[in-house]
Amino acid sequence: MTPQTKSFSISSRGNTDIVDITPNVEEIVRDFGISDGLLTVFVPGSTAGVTTIEFESGAVADLKGAFERMAPEDIDYAHNARWGDGNGHSHVRAAILGASLSVPVAGAQLLLGTWQQIVLVDFDNRPRTREVVVRVSG
Repeated sequence: MTPQTKSFSISSRGNTDIVDITPNVEEIVRDFGISDGLLTVFVPGSTAGVTTIEFESGAVADLKGAFERMAPEDIDYAHNARWGDGNGHSHVRAAILGASLSVPVAGAQLLLGTWQQIVLVDFDNRPRTREVVVRVSG
């Protein structure tokens, strides 16, 4: 099968907002009729990323706290000095997380763990509408 690509938009609040995008990705798998293959989820831009987590309030709070400890918002960043937009921490956090994720598909289902969801993490310092690109090969 020729690889297929589709994108969707998600609104976020910024400031390490974590949004469950699993249903959006599952819908694309259904739309494409993929039974077995591999998909890549990618977020264009340098202040957001994608990963998996158990999407429950405790784990979400823990992930947000971890990013604050790794790349605190309230320290000096050369990016902020150069551009004055106050989102230097956002770029560092997104680089740590990464902009893409691969997930296998079998039996027309994402092979995620029982408590595992795909999430977009928007680190920017303002609300955004993010494009998410999904490419499926199978």
